Amino acid sequence: MSTGKHLYRSVLRELRLSSNAPRATRNPDVGTQIRKLIEGGEPKAVERAMVETRDFLRANRTYGELLKRYNPTHGMTQEERVKATARRVGLNSPVEYKEK
Repeated sequence: MSTGKHLYRSVLRELRLSSNAPRATRNPDVGTQIRKLIEGGEPKAVERAMVETRDFLRANRTYGELLKRYNPTHGMTQEERVKATARRVGLNSPVEYKEK
């Protein structure tokens, strides 16, 4: 059973690390569903589902971190992306004319 507790705690840890919201504002249904999965079902199937869930959460979190690190324009608007790209090659983007 210690393996089950370890897997449960590791899934909860990955949920905590991958969440952007504070603990008080997170959806409590996620924890409830994980507990329901553990309580019912065959132990081998539950263990496999927990391992897959933990690995998915970890891979998803790592992917987000790598995307932020190696793609600095990720999450920018088109205008911000153009300015950042111009700065990267040593230029300033021209000021656009806007009618008043």
